[in-house]
Amino acid sequence: MNANFSGFLGLIHLALVVWAAVAILGSSATQGQKVLWILLVLLFPVVGLIIWFIAGPKKT
Repeated sequence: MNANFSGFLGLIHLALVVWAAVAILGSSATQGQKVLWILLVLLFPVVGLIIWFIAGPKKT
């Protein structure tokens, strides 16, 4: 894989993680739920983002 392409994918992933964290913090979930969601996204980057996108707390 080209180094420029993998760097680009890394930047996209970083942007998605930051976007997810901001959305989680802005949600109506409890503090404990927010911490657990952020830990899930950080510890399991790809799977955590997918799970958060499908079942995560929604902004209300």
